[in-house]
Amino acid sequence: MTIYCANPAAQFFKCQNEIELAVLKVLRSGQYILGIEVDAFENEFAEYLDVKYAIGVANGTDAIEIAIRALDIKPGDEIITVSHTAVATVAAIESAGALPVLVDVDPIFYTLDPSKLNSALSPRTRAVIAVHLYGQPADLEAISNFCKLNDIYLIEDCSQAHGAKWKNKFLGTVGHLGCFSCYPTKNLGAFGDAGIIVSNDKKLAEKVKLLRQYGWQERNISNIPGRNSRLDEIQAAILRVKLKYLNSNNLMRREIAGEYSKSLANLPLNLPNSRLNCEEVFHLYVIRFDNREKLRTHLEKYGIQTGIHYPMPIHMQPAYKSRVKVTGQMETTEKISGEILSLPMYPELSPNELSTVIETINTFFY
Repeated sequence: MTIYCANPAAQFFKCQNEIELAVLKVLRSGQYILGIEVDAFENEFAEYLDVKYAIGVANGTDAIEIAIRALDIKPGDEIITVSHTAVATVAAIESAGALPVLVDVDPIFYTLDPSKLNSALSPRTRAVIAVHLYGQPADLEAISNFCKLNDIYLIEDCSQAHGAKWKNKFLGTVGHLGCFSCYPTKNLGAFGDAGIIVSNDKKLAEKVKLLRQYGWQERNISNIPGRNSRLDEIQAAILRVKLKYLNSNNLMRREIAGEYSKSLANLPLNLPNSRLNCEEVFHLYVIRFDNREKLRTHLEKYGIQTGIHYPMPIHMQPAYKSRVKVTGQMETTEKISGEILSLPMYPELSPNELSTVIETINTFFY
């Protein structure tokens, strides 16, 4: 038996009838791009987050790039973010023409360390991208205060944090723009690529809507230079089904995480921490161990898949090490990249599978 690290197919089978009916409805409608399903999903996601505007796009990387362009950030402008993130965060900054300025993460939550922001600030700094990693909110109080003090934009990368909260506010609603990926393994995942941008600012939302489709307000007339990043009707229909179950699925993730934390507490592992006044959603359950590869091999031997999110910091990757600006030491980022391990985590992980993972980890130590 294989126990997967993530298993989006399991969610399909759980909602199979609803999803198939939703897809069939789109196929029969004859309307496949930016139609009633996209409109409905945008409205329902905005209502869920209690935010005024939500705009569907093709994927999460596009969401960040379009958000940057909507803020009129120009080539040569700088955006501060972390090196310990999916490469998509930095790729989107570069695609928008800006320069990524990378700082270290804190050693407890692995999110952007606000104490590093002042040293990264320059006259060309226009924004900070706060990555809410693993379903855990970044330190939004310190980061947003820094942005306000220096009159720069705050973009939230919520690709791993659908439904997470900071001080009773949903992530994505605190900054100027919130960006979500709906890749299949995400807490709210399509069965293909999809993304969404949210904001409470009407002008920003209108510009995002223009940018996602050639700058059109009316078809074939471009008011501003735009691009093609449209959420298609089938993915929107699927996301509408899955949005209904997001809260219950996140609750299941928290319950699984709680069982991991309780059952592994006495082992020589660094387990996830919870930030005060926050509600995390455990997109991933990430442990740290200084002999990670040996533990990973042990689990693989018993059919248990794990992941590493992420094995090489972006500032060390061949494509980026000479293209990004690094501020200060990356001590924590570089240390944890060799120790982190993502355990199986998805709502459909059965109690038996969870017990097997826990017992197999215990056999490694005893």
